[in-house]
Amino acid sequence: MSLRLLLPREGLADLQTGWPTQPRVYETGPSGLHDSASADQLAEWIDTGCIPAAEIAVMRAGPALNPGAFKTGDRLDPVKLRKLYASGYTIRLGNLQRVIPSFARICEAIQQETGYSNYVHAFLTPAGEQGLLHHWDQQMAVIVQMAGSKTWQLWKPVYDSPMREYQESFRVWQNDFIPAWEEAGPDMEIDLRAGQTMLLPRGWVHNPHALNSGEDSVHLTFAIRERTPLWLAEKLLERAIEDSGFRRIIEPRDMGEVALVDRLDETRQALVGFLADLDVTRLAPSVREAALTELEYTT
Repeated sequence: MSLRLLLPREGLADLQTGWPTQPRVYETGPSGLHDSASADQLAEWIDTGCIPAAEIAVMRAGPALNPGAFKTGDRLDPVKLRKLYASGYTIRLGNLQRVIPSFARICEAIQQETGYSNYVHAFLTPAGEQGLLHHWDQQMAVIVQMAGSKTWQLWKPVYDSPMREYQESFRVWQNDFIPAWEEAGPDMEIDLRAGQTMLLPRGWVHNPHALNSGEDSVHLTFAIRERTPLWLAEKLLERAIEDSGFRRIIEPRDMGEVALVDRLDETRQALVGFLADLDVTRLAPSVREAALTELEYTT
């Protein structure tokens, strides 16, 4: 089980040869993925309370509700959650790869194919309603429409290649973003139907809703955390700990503004020398192993 469950042959080719920078939609039809998580199965997980409350978010065209709205004590209360859904709230079931074995296997297979860790959320939106508002994400999203349809209003990225710790939506948000986007109108608008998959590259602003749909919408979002040169740089720097010179104490007297400039310059020069002598051929296998096994790297 892998990306082949999410995308048709041409979609896989697009990822393997170019990693698209603009949204693309593919016809997929029924696939083995529906055996792992049909809309009915997602509903059953809600009704049985099998998804941890910590992995659930509930929203209606705005910020997520306080978790107390759908919990009794520390546990998910399916009755409360169903009432919220009936009132028009979207339910997000987060990190299904942590609680559903079939999703754990799919996400592991995707990482083995790509070297990218990943996770999967499910979104259940009642007909004629909206959950999340305008925002952008920090990774490629593979969006699989399982039931109903959802409209995706899309705008080109505001910032180039945002990351979790750099230019993430809420970190750089400006109050005039939404009025400006609404006035200009979307650069693209896609009505994603059941049996279709969309690739949504990181940074693309999206305003997803089921306002025009007469059916409840259910979709899965597989978030693919792309590796970056910064990740490789981190792996190179990790080896510096083996050099005692990088483990020595920076004394308090050297933390003053003037002395610190000298210490920074010395460290930069030492680092350049360390990296120049590093045998990247010997390092490559361990970095490859990290790419295939690390689960929490964020982009």
